[in-house]
Amino acid sequence: MEALNTYLATNSYLGSNTCATLADYTKCGEISATDAAKLQHVGRWHAHVTHLKTRYPNFDYKGNPVPAGKLPNLGGAGAAPATKDAGQKTEAAPKKEAAPKKEAAPKQEASSKKDQKKGGDDKKDEKKDAAPQDPEKARKDLIKKVKKEGAKRGVEIEGAADMGGLQFFCTSVDLPDGDLELLSLSMEAMNEKSDPTEEERKGGSGHIGKMIFSAGTEQLAVVAYVPAEKQKELSCEEWLKKVLGSQGGEVVATAKDVCQGKVKANGDKNIFPLKIREPMLLEANNFLRSKGLFPEDNDDDDDYVFGDDDFPSM
Repeated sequence: MEALNTYLATNSYLGSNTCATLADYTKCGEISATDAAKLQHVGRWHAHVTHLKTRYPNFDYKGNPVPAGKLPNLGGAGAAPATKDAGQKTEAAPKKEAAPKKEAAPKQEASSKKDQKKGGDDKKDEKKDAAPQDPEKARKDLIKKVKKEGAKRGVEIEGAADMGGLQFFCTSVDLPDGDLELLSLSMEAMNEKSDPTEEERKGGSGHIGKMIFSAGTEQLAVVAYVPAEKQKELSCEEWLKKVLGSQGGEVVATAKDVCQGKVKANGDKNIFPLKIREPMLLEANNFLRSKGLFPEDNDDDDDYVFGDDDFPSM
């Protein structure tokens, strides 16, 4: 269990780097929830995989079969680096088969001819690279993509919440990349009133309380939202402070409906945005449970922890 906990400190799953697999399901079934809860990273992984295993036992949300996956060698921490070293040794072999000096000149000539032929294309590429990108335009383009991601996620949240009877929802988005301003725009797009006349629905989750996370290299951005009709039941500021406090984060802005906060990356304290995101999602849901605003753990279906695997990539 200690080896498993160490591995999961820097990995989300066992059988794959990107998604839960049947290997995760099998290993998860071998560990009781009580034993898993004794170790932080195993507990986070066990709760998340238990939810996925119950909701997507054979096929993922896209309808694709859950991949088999392959369990890592938990006994050898150097397994991954060994693979890289092996790759480097394989690449070193051609050095022994270096071409004779007599052939060196023709190769250089051939290279020169190729360079001459490609000269026109290279110049075009250089012009493209040389042209400085307009920072303002780049920012506007990114904002557009962030709002589109948020609008689509809002529709998905509305549907998922309605099916599960949830009043509050916790999830993460990618494109803000830890930028608190962009994450706030994503929340606004999620809450945008849906127009039934539009061909593609957008937003529509303004009546659902939410806490959303976005991990970047420098920080984990967090935005909490509580609609007016639910503010008597839950304080937006209290909710955010509780979640941020679990990882030593700081509150940036507060209001009755929307509050913002962040957790700065700190390698010395083993605080990494991607690593702390899932535990903070669980903390957000557990706080809601303490207020009676989230389903109790009557069965495995109640353990709603929504992350990237529960929604299509944007």
